[in-house]
Amino acid sequence: MASTTSPTIVSLKLMIDPKSNRLLFAEAGKDFVDFLFYIMSLPVGTVIRLLGKQGTVGSIGNIYSSIEKFGDSVMLSAPKKDILLKPMLTISPNVAFLLPSMQSSKHTILYKCDSSSCKNVSVVHAGGVHYMIMDDLAVMPMSATSIITLLNKFNVKDVGYLKEEVITVGVTEGVELLRASMQSKTVLSSVFLEKKESSSIKSEPTH
Repeated sequence: MASTTSPTIVSLKLMIDPKSNRLLFAEAGKDFVDFLFYIMSLPVGTVIRLLGKQGTVGSIGNIYSSIEKFGDSVMLSAPKKDILLKPMLTISPNVAFLLPSMQSSKHTILYKCDSSSCKNVSVVHAGGVHYMIMDDLAVMPMSATSIITLLNKFNVKDVGYLKEEVITVGVTEGVELLRASMQSKTVLSSVFLEKKESSSIKSEPTH
């Protein structure tokens, strides 16, 4: 039977160019990358429940609302409706769970494999490998070559001016990342930089 998974917190290191207030990239471990790739496995119904019908792109939320309103005379049965609105969700114990718990209508039966190759269900390799996460969530292994290429792309001449900022990502940020990934090409900036700027403005004393 599928067990509930406790939310976790992971760290990200943001590399920021203060002169242009631009987020160049984020440095992340496999836990955050596993979470990003896990998003691809989420059923559409689960995404709508997480973001709300108004938080999705286009008209897909209207389909969800229509199913909610249909009675038993239209839908075959309530369980049939739940299959669409509350699809079963399998969560790997090796993936950082950065989303609110979304209980499905039924439990999922998981069968255990005794083979050692089945125990590691993470998407990316374990170990000390770090990854570069671009502002648009493109992911690549971190290397000196990839960093130099990116710095040249953004015309960064002096790395001494760059600012490193370590942040924590929990459930709140996980939902915002999911939402921004559906709406923006500058996801990390939208979630972390713009949110920080907004908080700073609100905290400034008034005269």
